[in-house]
Amino acid sequence: MLDHRKFHRHSALILGLVLAWVTFSVYGQVRDHEFITYDDYEYVVQNPLVRSGITFQNLARAFTTAHASNWHPLTWISHMVDSELFGINSSAHHMSSMLLHILCAILLFSFLRKATGAMWRSFLVAALFALHPLHVESVAWVAERKDVLSCAFFMLTLLAYRRYALNPCIKTYALALFLFCLGLMAKPMLVTLPLVMLLLDYWPIGRLDPRHPKARLLLEKIPFFVLSGASSVLTLLVQQRWGAVMENIPLGERLINAFHSYSVYLFKTFRPYPLAFYYPHPLDTIPISLSIGSLLLIGLITALCIRFYRTLPYLAVGWFWYLGTLVPVIGLIQVGSHAMADRYTYIPLIGLFIILAWGTGGILEKWIGIRPVLVTLWAVFLAGISTLTWWQVGYWKNSVTLYRHAIAVTTANAVAYNNLGNVLAIRGELEQAEQHLREAVRLNSFNAVAHNNLGNVLVKLGRIEEGVLHYRKALLIRPDFKEARRNLESTFQLTPHQRIMD
Repeated sequence: MLDHRKFHRHSALILGLVLAWVTFSVYGQVRDHEFITYDDYEYVVQNPLVRSGITFQNLARAFTTAHASNWHPLTWISHMVDSELFGINSSAHHMSSMLLHILCAILLFSFLRKATGAMWRSFLVAALFALHPLHVESVAWVAERKDVLSCAFFMLTLLAYRRYALNPCIKTYALALFLFCLGLMAKPMLVTLPLVMLLLDYWPIGRLDPRHPKARLLLEKIPFFVLSGASSVLTLLVQQRWGAVMENIPLGERLINAFHSYSVYLFKTFRPYPLAFYYPHPLDTIPISLSIGSLLLIGLITALCIRFYRTLPYLAVGWFWYLGTLVPVIGLIQVGSHAMADRYTYIPLIGLFIILAWGTGGILEKWIGIRPVLVTLWAVFLAGISTLTWWQVGYWKNSVTLYRHAIAVTTANAVAYNNLGNVLAIRGELEQAEQHLREAVRLNSFNAVAHNNLGNVLVKLGRIEEGVLHYRKALLIRPDFKEARRNLESTFQLTPHQRIMD
């Protein structure tokens, strides 16, 4: 027995090393990547809190500031640590995120292996998590450090909770609660973790029996739900204060987009191409037939999972993991102007991966003869998604490649056109910049930032009157747009007492 356990541990160690090596092979190219103008500069490059590194004052400010529509002090501290050690070095910041992603994959493998005893199924889930293209955005985008950091604490919390479930004591309970608190301070999307813990009580931990009254299982989750509630309220207040909550999209359209997003994420799990850093909100352009189809698909899968929850418990756990962990970012409360985002699937897809891995295992238990076929299919699938992930990581090499790719694979992407035009303007390629910025304002005439950027380009080209017109349009859309007002005043070289009246 001891030899068997030793062999099992050694096998797990080897698989963990293989997982780390393969993931590094796919993502290692990020060491040559630049910062992206989309949030990386606001989060890191031009953020005084991060640039000045670790100080007592900065540590205090990390907990008291709500920069960039977010309160996630632990994420700020992680960026500060990188800055303290490596300076504002894009390679180091990218490598830190990649190493956190590898850690998340290993922790996921460890949790599932310990909770279920199924080594190869757990490894398959971890491999899918580590290598899936939908997760590239969370890893290759420095501004999404909060994804990989919060996921690490998510997994550590589950490991601590499993230990508590097997041998209840106040120390392991307090440890799980503490780790959960840290995870919320990295990214508040972890507010659904108490629901995941309830799912795991059913399977694979198996606490829904007479020895564990349901009332007790709910009662012990109350502190976790309290933390989730407090984090949710704080996040909503911060995002409203910064104007990140979009209140101009009707509830009906948000609901339609939510169900549509659930089905699109599900579809992209099996066909993760093409992907983009930004997906424009479809507003009222989703066909009614597609909306009904999405609703029926979600309803049908949910009904099947409920129907077989006793005989195939992993179906219900995996599916409700997927549905539940997406709730904070599915768009019921619209934050930002995008319809969906690949990064939102970072933790939710684990539920679908569990269904795939344990479903495959169930098939093998009934039909052992098809093992070579299934193993071959999975090897081909993993090789395929690894290749797609390699390509997708390459698009994040710099701002120009990222924005050009988004324009190529999406339609009416005003944000991508604006961002590309602005980068080209910084490079001095003014004629091309003008073309892209004009397309941005054509697609979205209420984009004040695009009007301001176009104004800057036109002024540099010597077309002052046209530039002033776009500065005025930007101020008409956003009267409090300080940058546009400064640009307008500097164009006319006004004194502080001579202000243009709009």
